Amino acid sequence: MIKIGIIGGSGLYDPELLEDVKQVKVHTPFGRTSDLITVGNFKGQELFFIPRHGSGHRIHPTDVNSRANIWALKQLGVTHLITSSAVGSLKEEYAPGQLVIADQFIDRTHHRKQTFYEGNQVCHISVAEPCCPYLRNLLNNTAQELQLPHHKKGTCVVIEGPRFSTRAESNVFRSWDADIIGMTMVPEAVLAREAEICYATIAMVTDYDVWKEEHVTLEEVIKTMQSNVEKVKKILATVIPKIEEKDCHCRNALQSALI
Repeated sequence: MIKIGIIGGSGLYDPELLEDVKQVKVHTPFGRTSDLITVGNFKGQELFFIPRHGSGHRIHPTDVNSRANIWALKQLGVTHLITSSAVGSLKEEYAPGQLVIADQFIDRTHHRKQTFYEGNQVCHISVAEPCCPYLRNLLNNTAQELQLPHHKKGTCVVIEGPRFSTRAESNVFRSWDADIIGMTMVPEAVLAREAEICYATIAMVTDYDVWKEEHVTLEEVIKTMQSNVEKVKKILATVIPKIEEKDCHCRNALQSALI
């Protein structure tokens, strides 16, 4: 049975889209989730929504309890997880206002727990392809169908935050041929794979990173963000009814990972 989870900013949750809405609390071995989990139905499909940074965007990227969030969604039976996040662009062609269906990451975080296995068992999970090909394909086809400006793939440098990069750092990341820069894809993608949940992310480009040496106002960023959120909501409303059960490597990722 398919159950779909969504992790993103509070702007993505529109109660008017959901029926039979309720909020649930799930106790996890890893502490509290970012917030209560909103459960509802959309066109007959059960949805589970978590605001990554909590209500009011109060949780720093490093302090997001991704282990609790993913564990809770798994306990509720979630099989497919779509997330969204704001990112900066490291390339001219990845312009503000565009979406990126990211397929790779480069991890530059330092303080985040990236596994559920802390006892006497070790899990060497494969994240060679950290995002589910099936979900990525659905998202790309839907963005194309809706004629939304997007990139079919992209490598995201994930930094610790909450600060932004120095110009020197930004230029180093560009030299690695990375496309975008964000703060949240890791450890979410890794933990989703350990939980054997199909995972994909929609990155929303809000601005060029500091390499471009142009002044960007907060007002401009917020305006672009609001526009991006509306695009993501359109994609989700269209793609959710299309998600089907598939024979996917994400769903049996632990078979060769546990020692």
